Amino acid sequence: MTDLAARLAEVDQRIADAARAAGRDPSELTRIVVTKFHPVALVEQLYRLGVRDVGENRQQEFTRKAADAAALDGLRWHFIGQAQTNKARAIRAAASVVHSVDRPRLADALHGAGEPGDAVLDVLLQVNLTDDAGRGGVAPGELEALAAHTAALSTLRVRGVMAVAPLDEPPAPAFERLRRCAETVRRVVPDADWISAGMTADFAEAIAAGATHLRIGSAITGPRPDHG
Repeated sequence: MTDLAARLAEVDQRIADAARAAGRDPSELTRIVVTKFHPVALVEQLYRLGVRDVGENRQQEFTRKAADAAALDGLRWHFIGQAQTNKARAIRAAASVVHSVDRPRLADALHGAGEPGDAVLDVLLQVNLTDDAGRGGVAPGELEALAAHTAALSTLRVRGVMAVAPLDEPPAPAFERLRRCAETVRRVVPDADWISAGMTADFAEAIAAGATHLRIGSAITGPRPDHG
């Protein structure tokens, strides 16, 4: 717990420093701790340290942990992985936010998974910043149409965009493209002002480009336990 608290404090200090260097208020940023492969006990420890936003990218692990941590009042679960349409109901049941809507069929599936009385689900549109069509995310040229399609679904609320920096170029220019993609979405949904970008290695560049939500894993959680 002491090591975890120290890592969390160090990362939060680095986030605050990067925000101030970019002329931004650190309080504008949401730090999501990515807990994949770690036991729910780690989520409980993070909660005791004040963490309220955690992320997972595999549906089965996401569903199990969210159920096991259901007693933690105010904990927000972010689904950040590639989502299959046949898992939409399970994802929606556990998620506060889904970061990875990248095609109309997935938006439709998440919308259709809503139960009467459910809260509106916050979603982000994932953009592919590479030339590899096999990577997750919508092509930038198709983003406006996806935003319009998703915004028309009454049980979903488009909050902004998400992306992962490409591996074969510096993160700063990639995140600058994402900033422009965010402007495209705001032409359709004016209050969609979230940008989910930046991980352990590149969150300073993401903050400089306007990121509002950072997805930080091992720098806080420590090494992944052996998961077989």
